[in-house]
Amino acid sequence: MADEFEIESTTGAPVEDDLFEEEPEERPVSFGRWLAELAVMVALAFLLASGIRAFVVQPYVVPTGSMIPTIEIQDRIIANKFIYRFGEPEVKDIVVLDDPTGNVDTLVKRVIAVGGQTVDLEDGMVVVDGVVLDEPYTYGQRSEPMVQPMPYVVPEGSVWLMGDNRTNSADSRVFGAVPLSDIRGKAFLCYWPIDRIGEL
Repeated sequence: MADEFEIESTTGAPVEDDLFEEEPEERPVSFGRWLAELAVMVALAFLLASGIRAFVVQPYVVPTGSMIPTIEIQDRIIANKFIYRFGEPEVKDIVVLDDPTGNVDTLVKRVIAVGGQTVDLEDGMVVVDGVVLDEPYTYGQRSEPMVQPMPYVVPEGSVWLMGDNRTNSADSRVFGAVPLSDIRGKAFLCYWPIDRIGEL
């Protein structure tokens, strides 16, 4: 009796030894293919960043001193552009908007009153619907009238904006209420300079 045996396939044919040979090593990726994959990844990253910037958050450089000391000139801030798709600005929100005067691209101001409310300036204080606002962020600066006649009824679909630096701010006292369509987002974070990093 033979003590040698042969592995057979299900068809009865001997199994070839080379079926058990190691698979050949993969060829290295060509430079051209690597470059193409890199280009695709960069393009996807750019599209993602553009989408986030257009619809979610966007950084801004503060161009004026109208919000001092809350926000200084040249501070870098981030605005949430998504939040106002599901609601409207509220009183005391800090918002980024298109400059109605065209002097700069964007402005940063604080919401003082919304559509339907009446704003007045009495003895250096802001009065909304007959109630004096508590405004610690102005550090006692007087809020004096400018161009717009007071009292002022804010139209529906608009907001009345003022800078915290009340003695040096061209705001709704100059250009009136601002349509909600001009509001670009809610400023919520200062990320530069390092010593001013924090929520707004």
